[in-house]
Amino acid sequence: MFEDEAGFGRISEPANCWAPPKCRPSVPNQKIREYRTVYGAVSPQDGASIFMVLEKGNTENMNIFLKALSEKFPDDLILLILDQASYHKSKGLKIPKNITFFHLLPRCPQMNPIETVWREIRKRGFKNKAFKSIAEVIDKFYEVISKMTQKVFQSITSWPWIESVIGGD
Repeated sequence: MFEDEAGFGRISEPANCWAPPKCRPSVPNQKIREYRTVYGAVSPQDGASIFMVLEKGNTENMNIFLKALSEKFPDDLILLILDQASYHKSKGLKIPKNITFFHLLPRCPQMNPIETVWREIRKRGFKNKAFKSIAEVIDKFYEVISKMTQKVFQSITSWPWIESVIGGD
C-alpha cells in the first residue's frame, strides 16, 4: 500500500470550468487558513484503501492511522510505502506487527501513486468551491471518497512500474 497525507481546507483556487460562449464564469474563491490533514493508504493491486481525517500531520496522529490501518486489514501483511516525512521516521512510532515500512526517495512525490488519488478527490469535489466551515470540507471529502470504488482507486494508482513489481493480474 502507498501512504501519504494531504491537506483539505477552506483555501480554494479557481480552476478551469465550462461556461456558455461569451460568458465569463464566476467561481467562488476564499483564503481562509483552516484545514485538516487527511491520512490515506491505497493498494494499487486491488484498490483497497483507508482514509482518516485528523487535525494535523505528526507522530501521534500517524500512530492513530497505523493502528486503524492494521485493524482494517488484520489478516494482511502490509508493505507500506511512504515518503520521508519526519513523523514517518520518528522513534515514537508504534508500527503494528502486520505493517512494514519502505521509504521512497526524498523529495519524489511523483513516485507515490496516492498523489493521483488526492488530485482526483480535489477534481471531483473541491474544484471551484467555497466552504462555510471546516466540517463542510470534511463532509465533502467523505462524500467524494464514498463514491470512489476500489476499481477507481486501482485504475488511477496501478502504474506500469508498480504492476511489473507486484505482478499485475
